[in-house]
Amino acid sequence: MRIVKYGLALLLLAIGVVFLIGWRLPQSHEASVEREYAAAPERVFHEISTPREYPRWRSGVQKVDILPDSGDRLQRFREYALGDEVTYVIEEKVPGQRFVTTIDDEDLPYGGSWIFELAPSATGTRLRITEAGEVYNPFFRFVSRFIMGHTRGLETYHDDLGKRLGGAPTT
Repeated sequence: MRIVKYGLALLLLAIGVVFLIGWRLPQSHEASVEREYAAAPERVFHEISTPREYPRWRSGVQKVDILPDSGDRLQRFREYALGDEVTYVIEEKVPGQRFVTTIDDEDLPYGGSWIFELAPSATGTRLRITEAGEVYNPFFRFVSRFIMGHTRGLETYHDDLGKRLGGAPTT
């Protein structure tokens, strides 16, 4: 019986430490991953800026619904991936150069934007993706920072895009 009590006390202490560390972490973060592709900027831009095609090449994305435009926003879409539904709005769309999406759901434990910056390179296109994110829940902040890592989703996106473009990124 003593072992169970000590085990439970240790578990509660660990949860408390995780929560405290998460609470001390900043709510906002920024992370970037840059890779080069052997494809023209126009081709890369087309792939990243066509949400209805995401289920064909992005791992984990089962479905995308294109939503009606609302006011001055370019386009809204809802992505169904790994059991989650997230609504995004396209904030900026400069063909061949820049594409910005922002989470448009206020009831999620996270939010933020992904900024895609494209530049021509000697072998094709250099794409830098920056996540300007926020994690509101201290427990999820801990998980995001120390278990998943802020760049994990960005790296997976680059890997998937490389496959879509006919091979792995060149760098």
